[in-house]
Amino acid sequence: MDDLSKKDSGIENAVNESGNDQRVVEILILNELSKYFVGDWKVLEKILSAILASGHILLQDDPGTGKTFLAKLLAQVLGMSYHRIQFTPDLLPSDIVGTKVWRQAKSEFEVIKGPIFANLILADEINRAPPKTQAALLEAMEERQVTIEGETIKLPLPFIVIATQNPIEFEGTYPLPEAQMDRFMIQLSLGHPQSEKEVLKRRLGWQKDDPSRDAKTVADNALILEMQQSLETEVKVSEELLDYISAFAECRKDSRVMAGPSTRGLISLLRMSRAYAYVQGRNYVIPDDVKAVYSISLSHRLILKPEFEMENLSPSSVIDDAAKKIFVPK
Repeated sequence: MDDLSKKDSGIENAVNESGNDQRVVEILILNELSKYFVGDWKVLEKILSAILASGHILLQDDPGTGKTFLAKLLAQVLGMSYHRIQFTPDLLPSDIVGTKVWRQAKSEFEVIKGPIFANLILADEINRAPPKTQAALLEAMEERQVTIEGETIKLPLPFIVIATQNPIEFEGTYPLPEAQMDRFMIQLSLGHPQSEKEVLKRRLGWQKDDPSRDAKTVADNALILEMQQSLETEVKVSEELLDYISAFAECRKDSRVMAGPSTRGLISLLRMSRAYAYVQGRNYVIPDDVKAVYSISLSHRLILKPEFEMENLSPSSVIDDAAKKIFVPK
């Protein structure tokens, strides 16, 4: 029995043993994703957690690691409408949100909606567009609405942005502004698969480069919204864990830090911790849930002083140093 068959067998047993319908859906989603995405199972858990927490995701990695493919795969498996926006230096805000066009026959302006109107948006190579264009996403990501020439229009729910970003040292890129970075619940890297041979073997079986359309649709918008609401109402957090999470604000006092995590960042850590617990099949948060997600929730919100950036100090190492000093509740 190969590794994929063993995983399928284990998933089937977990589904049969679970009495929670939503837990069954989570397992089926992760299983279906893992059939096509050759990568770390924990990465898939964290991405699903962010989606169930209604959070946006920033993927920073080298080209060719499967970022675009994973976004399309998620849309297919979750049953979400999907649009891909390729960010380029000449992209305009109206190319994203839409515009109004005068219709002579009706003697009125008609709203032409842009590609932002979908459940899952892939903002591909977001840091190749200038700040003015990047800012077109701010209202959409925070308030789930856009304003087109004075008219405010609600976006379809659920609404999730998955943005990809090339490493900042690549030519022709613009650093994302702080306000934009703060809108992303998590930032992570997919990395290269541990077994490149496994990717090649599956490619022979798929007989195509992009098999995302072949994946089964396991959920739909109504079910995702129901799971998001269930997460908000059912997953409990103790007073001690609230103290643990709020203690990460001490990063702001680090002598190496120019600006630490915002209050929104700590709320994102709380939401991610609850969602990760939910994906693990629990209705309560434990310290290990916080430990699993604090780095991807907070690192991109830290701004280091220039002298430490020049020494190639990473924000994640500063967060790790802070975590070692924080009392962990039992």
